[in-house]
Order: sequence, then structure tokens, then C-alpha cells
Amino acid sequence: MPKIDVHAHFLPTDYRQALIDNGHSAPDGFPVLPTWSAPAHLSMMDSLGIGTSMLSISSPGVDFGADKVEWARRVNDTGAKTVQDNPGRFGLFASLPLPDVDASLAEIRYAFDTLKVDGVSMETNYDGIYLGDSRLDPVFAELDRRGAVLFLHPTSPSCWEATSLGYPRPMLEFLLDTTRAVSNMVLNGTLARYPHIRLIVPHAGAALPVLADRLAGVAGLFPVGGQPKGEVDVIATLRRLHYEVGAGWPFPRHIAALLNLVDASQLVFGSDFPFGGAPGIAANINSLIDTDLMQHKEVAGVLRENALQLFPRLQAVP
Repeated sequence: MPKIDVHAHFLPTDYRQALIDNGHSAPDGFPVLPTWSAPAHLSMMDSLGIGTSMLSISSPGVDFGADKVEWARRVNDTGAKTVQDNPGRFGLFASLPLPDVDASLAEIRYAFDTLKVDGVSMETNYDGIYLGDSRLDPVFAELDRRGAVLFLHPTSPSCWEATSLGYPRPMLEFLLDTTRAVSNMVLNGTLARYPHIRLIVPHAGAALPVLADRLAGVAGLFPVGGQPKGEVDVIATLRRLHYEVGAGWPFPRHIAALLNLVDASQLVFGSDFPFGGAPGIAANINSLIDTDLMQHKEVAGVLRENALQLFPRLQAVP
């Protein structure tokens, strides 16, 4: 049964060189900026039984010191051509030139109406403007109108020099920034106002499974995010989101916490290739298959069937 990978990255040659030219040869302190090609990606997919990978640009996205409007269009065009050249094997989450709202709305129209993308990808924050900030509401309203899939990807917080303790930011800050962004969208009512957006949270929900009851408790006691006390149902909102598992180290403890919060039907598979290597991806797949935390049918859902609910076009892929 071919797996569907919702967390996979591509680094077009021109984009990778632009990252290096603008001081991002070690993005977010990650020691390696991998090379990428569609044939190499397909080889990894074939070796691990992955039928389709949803491509997105990783951190720092298109806001790396050059013209982000230009680079959003360039990577989206390149990604769409990769999808077109490899029918059924790839999908695309479009990049947006946030926090420029007007340019992002224009890119959404182009990406969905012309390129026929499968969704959009957003970083957790843009120059300290976190998802859920009211300044981004027009973008969320348009995505809600389209019933779009939104794949969330972490990036470094603007204060990373003071908080990362000298470690690469993917180790701690990526998970903490994911938690900040989703918490902000939940507590200020963004996800309640735009319920048709289908949000995928990466890395097994980051710290949300552990902090969910704390967030709910505070929201029940005090007004938060401009919402009246008790207005936001934190647990119900978190339970309807989708969570990528597979990237990173979700086994054995992290996924147990996540399954204590959400049903297995909300989980989807991700690899984080090429930042995640094939041996690690294979190990996580085996952990999913071997886990006693889910039934066989539930594991099959994680690896494929649950993603088909988000991307019904893949039903027709042989």
C-alpha cells in the first residue's frame, strides 16, 4: 500500500544557492544544507514504499533576505513543474510571501487557480508575527473560503539567540515555536473563525499534547487572546486538527502523548526528507508498523488512508 508523505521538502538549485548567498548555508543552525533533486527524492520514495510526497519549502521559507514575492513565485512554479513532470508522485504546498498580506492573497489565487496546488505551507512566525495575529486574518479568510489544507512548518523565533542555548534550533525551538503558533491560533479564536481550514501540525503536535490541559485550564479561568473566559474550547479545537507523525523522534513516548489527545484518524505520515535521511525515515516507518499503541487498521490510516481525506485527488493515482 503506497504511503502518502505530507512532510517532504524540495530545494531547487537556484533557491539553495540563494540561501547560501544570503547567509543561510546552515539554516536555523542545522549543520547541513542538503542538495535535492526529483530523481533522488523518487529513489528514496521507491525504496521505502512512498507513493506520493507533498513538497514544501522548509525554514527559512522565502523570507531569507531576497525579494520574497519573487521567490515565492519562483519556488511555486518550480514545484508545480515537478508535480506535472511526475504524475501522481508529488504534490505541492505553495509558499506565500508573508507577512505581506496583499502579495500573499495574489499568490494564493495564482497557486490554486493556475498551478492547482494541494495546499499552502506557512512558517510558524514571520519576523515575530505569529500565525493567529489579526494582521494575517485576510489570508486565513481566503484559505477558509477555499477549504484549503494548511501545512504548518516551524522556523526560528526572532529571539532565538537568547533562547536556543547554542543548540541548532530544530532541536528545541522548532517544537516550541510550533506550540506557540498553534496555541495562538487556538486561544485567540482564529481556528474557530476559520473552521474550513484543514491544518496539519508537524512533529507529532510538538508540545501541544503535554500542554493541552494547561491551555484549556487557563482559557477557562481568564480571558485570553481577546476571547471571553471559557469562550474557546481548546481540547475540541486541538482534536479536530491533523498531526504529522514520522518526522523526528515521535517514538516511543511522544506519540503516546499525542494519542492521548487525538484519535488515530487525525494522524498522517511525514518524512522530512531531505533533512531527514532514509535510514531514520525507515526506522520511523518500522516504529509505526510495530507499535502496540494503534491497531493495524489505524496504522494503515496513518500511512495512507487518512491523507486521502485531505487530498482526494490521490484516490485516482494507481
